[in-house]
Amino acid sequence: MQGVFVTTPIQFPHLDPIAFHIGPLSVHWYGLMYLVGFMGALFIANRYADRSDNDWTRPQVSDLLFYSFLGVILGGRIGYVLFYQLDLFVHNPLYIFKVWQGGMSFHGGLIGMILAMLYFARKTHRHFFIVADFVAPLVPFGLAAGRIGNFINGELWGRVTTMPWGIVYPDAGPLPRHPSELYEFFLEGIVLLVILACYRKRRPPMGAVSAAFLLGYGCFRFFVEFFRQPDPQLGFLFFGTTMGQLLSLPMIVIGLLILIWAYRRAASSSVR
Repeated sequence: MQGVFVTTPIQFPHLDPIAFHIGPLSVHWYGLMYLVGFMGALFIANRYADRSDNDWTRPQVSDLLFYSFLGVILGGRIGYVLFYQLDLFVHNPLYIFKVWQGGMSFHGGLIGMILAMLYFARKTHRHFFIVADFVAPLVPFGLAAGRIGNFINGELWGRVTTMPWGIVYPDAGPLPRHPSELYEFFLEGIVLLVILACYRKRRPPMGAVSAAFLLGYGCFRFFVEFFRQPDPQLGFLFFGTTMGQLLSLPMIVIGLLILIWAYRRAASSSVR
């Protein structure tokens, strides 16, 4: 008689979302992860600026990342409210200011960052894609930090699974689920960071690194959404897709178009 092996589900570690207190102020891990992401991006950007083969300075890097950080925070919050909580916002417009209740959207943050880069490019008389190509390899570090913050908060969990690494989340019922935050940490953070760093070293034409980021993130996010539990207020949308997948499709298409444009532009310039 063959034995039956029963896998005990992994219980979510009871992590306190509050890292520490400063008097009456509670400092949350999620907020600290934003700080870690920003400081990590600043460190990498300064390393790029210190190289002799570019015209970036550390003060310019600090200004660019400051504007980008503001764009991410404002765009992320506004995007979350419009993409995921529109009905709630219509009935209570002041909800958009209740940031302590959580809620950030990557796609909204990306739009905010693009607007910040447009402003910085115009201010410093640079081509937009020169700025975007400089910023793109920095973003995955912040994404990785943010996904760790999601995991510590025990939020954005995945769908029910029978895989041995499924985790039982305290607020998601008794069944094990995909740790989709960790999938995103690995793909959107670590893997995309390595891809962009290696691709950048090959000195591709202007705009190609930005296109690679849009393509890479869009594809990874679209894939992980098959394992991530849809937002309860939205559920599944057209043909079983999720809001995350619908928002990622334009990134994939636009990234591909920019990539084609970048190489065609470089080829035409070399012929002249």
